[in-house]
Amino acid sequence: MALKKAGIKNIKQVGACRVHSLFNICGKNANWINHMAHNDTPTLKNWLSLLLLILLWGTSFMFTAVSLESFSPLAIVSLRVLIAAIILTLFMYAKGWRLPVEPLAWGVFLLLGLAGNLLPFFLISTGQKDISSGITGLLMAFMPLATMILAHYFVSGESLNRFKIFGFLLGITGVAIVLWPSLVGAHSNLLSGLLILLATFSYAINAILVRRLPSYNPVVTAAGMTIVSSIAVVPLWLWQDLPWQQSYSLKATLSMLWLGVGPTAYGTIILFSVIATAGPTFLSYINYVIPVVAYFTGALLLGEVIEWHSLAAMLLIILGIALTRKRVAD
Repeated sequence: MALKKAGIKNIKQVGACRVHSLFNICGKNANWINHMAHNDTPTLKNWLSLLLLILLWGTSFMFTAVSLESFSPLAIVSLRVLIAAIILTLFMYAKGWRLPVEPLAWGVFLLLGLAGNLLPFFLISTGQKDISSGITGLLMAFMPLATMILAHYFVSGESLNRFKIFGFLLGITGVAIVLWPSLVGAHSNLLSGLLILLATFSYAINAILVRRLPSYNPVVTAAGMTIVSSIAVVPLWLWQDLPWQQSYSLKATLSMLWLGVGPTAYGTIILFSVIATAGPTFLSYINYVIPVVAYFTGALLLGEVIEWHSLAAMLLIILGIALTRKRVAD
């Protein structure tokens, strides 16, 4: 089925929730994806697109760190969703899709925008004021595990099994290793670390909402989410920060613009292109690589310290994610 035929209509289907990547492809959106024609064997273009998506999302924490040199967390959230809203809306109309007019649709977009854009973007930006971009990337890798726990209670067919439980325990052990220095050190960053973890659960809640709320064309949904997010937060940013009275460095400004254009807008477009041609399982490989990219780009480009306990935590979290994907024999 062509992408356009997915339409803008409610889809009531029963099925297990699929949770893939930091962008929530779950529930009825996954069913929409399952009807797409995609290749059983990924092509070179698919691999290159996947690599680009990994780089976009894996380096987003580094660009957030640079943006924080001049921009407040509220400004980062506002500009990310505003820039993405403009680009995604133009892309949507260029493809011939249209925004729905039903109030229900915009209520859905508001809920998803809050849980999937505004809250996690703000929590991540605020947490990164005291935590490095690499550690943020490691903690954000917990998102699939957080989603798995919530899905057990709120999504039919997503019950926990021994592999999922053990994988979660490995992941939470990795998180504890990351946060342990904050508990015993003189300068505690524990609160900032907990804010990052809250962001993972916000994304997880968004995944559950996607499963349980009426479903729309995912690109249209992404555009609608960023539009309502912009309407909600940009006026607050203008009133709170008075940006016309602030001075911003060129480096921070370019990083801020790139966050909106690259990871938020262009990343979304690539995301659905990869899923449509190679399938959601292929996309799920990014769960294992993004934490590595986030950690080492922060170290190589920002001079962040590489620590053995962080590397051990990264390994445990990635192993935990891999273990949760193991199926229990009937």
